[in-house]
Amino acid sequence: MSYTNTNSVTVKDIVVQKIRAYAAFAKMRLATLVVFSAGVSYFMAADQINWIKFLWLVIGGFLVTGASNGFNQVLEKDLDKMMDRTSVRPLPSGDMSVFEAMILALIMGVAGISILWFALNPLSGLLGAMALIMYVGIYTPMKRVSPFAVFVGAFPGAIPPMLGYVAETGEFGLIPGLLFVIQFIWQFPHFWAIAWKLYDDYAKAGFYLLPSPGGKDSSSAIQSLLYTLFLIPISLLPYFFGITGQISAVVILICGAYYAWKAYQLYKNLDDKSAMGLMFASFVYLPVVQIAMWLDKI
Repeated sequence: MSYTNTNSVTVKDIVVQKIRAYAAFAKMRLATLVVFSAGVSYFMAADQINWIKFLWLVIGGFLVTGASNGFNQVLEKDLDKMMDRTSVRPLPSGDMSVFEAMILALIMGVAGISILWFALNPLSGLLGAMALIMYVGIYTPMKRVSPFAVFVGAFPGAIPPMLGYVAETGEFGLIPGLLFVIQFIWQFPHFWAIAWKLYDDYAKAGFYLLPSPGGKDSSSAIQSLLYTLFLIPISLLPYFFGITGQISAVVILICGAYYAWKAYQLYKNLDDKSAMGLMFASFVYLPVVQIAMWLDKI
């Protein structure tokens, strides 16, 4: 009779499962998008890139974003069980305990804000703290109260590009303000497209986040279209202020027309397929526009 020692395999499986649970808890893909916005804005602000400062920005941004996502899941653990999309998250699935989740989110939050504050500058730390507090303390509980939560959530959601710029300069100004406004307006059709696609799943937990009381109707769709149209002149403000050049202005017009066209298709068709198209257009719009402005900075 032969025996197989499976202890090492079992330990490995446990470690891998725990790493996956922590990554899902911090929402690593979402955190990557957030840090990307901050990173491009840092490059835009820097005359000469300090890679050490950039690394601290990335680490601090990841940790603060992970903490925000983590606290959100702790507060919504029972609601996550009700929705198909979120029922597999670490807390409702039992991969993490509430105590473990709270400790992990707290460590990430304190570490992230400390890194932004001390390794970069106090203003960066303050922005990180504001984003975390607004997302967890205001946006999260408001989601079941009113669609106005989307407006509130757009504030912490627009902080990353401002944070990236301030991380380099240590001060507010016109450019970080414009970067904030662009990402602020961009979020509305982006999030409403997601809320449209996930409307039935959100409804299971009492989340009604589309702007119209009628939910998936022409009123919600026309508001998404109007925001995409309004975003075009807003995104051109850096050009009009002489911050960026003509090349990025052309890119912005093309991307803006594409984003608005997808929003128009949603208004025309009022279906989930068009909502998915608008959502993917939003994923294209923001990084392309931000990279174009950085490369075209005067």
